[in-house]
Amino acid sequence: MDKTAVIVLHYKNESDTYECLDTLHNSSSRVDYTTIVVANEVSDQFVDKIKKRFPQIIVIPLQTNSGFAEGINIGIKKARSLLSDYMILLNNDVVLGKDLVKRMVNFAKADLSIGLVSPKIYFSPGNEYHKSRYKREERGKVIWYAGGLIDWSNMYASHRGVDEIDQGQYEKAIDTDFATGCCMLIRRELIEKIGFFDQKYFLYFEDIDYSMRAKGNGFKVMYYPKVCLWHKNAASSKPGSPIHVYYQTRNRLYFGFKYASIATKKSLLIDSMRLAFKGGIWKKAVLDYYLGRMGKGPIWN
Repeated sequence: MDKTAVIVLHYKNESDTYECLDTLHNSSSRVDYTTIVVANEVSDQFVDKIKKRFPQIIVIPLQTNSGFAEGINIGIKKARSLLSDYMILLNNDVVLGKDLVKRMVNFAKADLSIGLVSPKIYFSPGNEYHKSRYKREERGKVIWYAGGLIDWSNMYASHRGVDEIDQGQYEKAIDTDFATGCCMLIRRELIEKIGFFDQKYFLYFEDIDYSMRAKGNGFKVMYYPKVCLWHKNAASSKPGSPIHVYYQTRNRLYFGFKYASIATKKSLLIDSMRLAFKGGIWKKAVLDYYLGRMGKGPIWN
């Protein structure tokens, strides 16, 4: 029988993690999976509380904030030691729809060439980018992710359907440019082939990088809309915050110079100079990239 591990990466916001785990366990039909919580920068008190509340899960406490890529890698290594065939990565700030684990695994099982899968993801009600745009009854139906898009000319990544109200326009399972680390199924064979997430990113773009490596090794990266979840959206690093700007700026350069065309790399070079002259966080991010200062940067909360 295939084994599945669900890996939840915790950082701050204990109530979010509890809600995520509650919905994970309460929304799942009987299915064989192990839950692993990788807990960044936590106290012994939190570990005791979470083990008491969820005695069936495995908790891996980390003394410092290891970031997304390293934290996920730690969870994947634990899942591999348990001989898991499928691993589902989850942000801790999500609420799951019914039978997400079972249905994502069944979808991946049907095609052995599928390496990565992400489901349809909505904004959690009240966490939309443009809150005033939506009526009360539309909350919870606003799309956050319905597939990934990469603009190779300008070197930007975006989510298909973001900010749109779901009216059934993205109901077809398709190959997509990238799967999102917010919720991502990984097939064990893919990990055996390409290894782990690149920890140089620390935060942002590591899931896009992993998707590129999957495709480069002959695996499909799929969007699967028949399951869903709700995302509270950057609960630990709000869009436009210093953290968000720094890592998005630095890692966009790292990703672009790694994968983009020569023409786009020339544009990136020019754009990086523009950002450096802008000063502040942008300058710091650009300089850190060119000086090879990757991984955990100087800006965190």
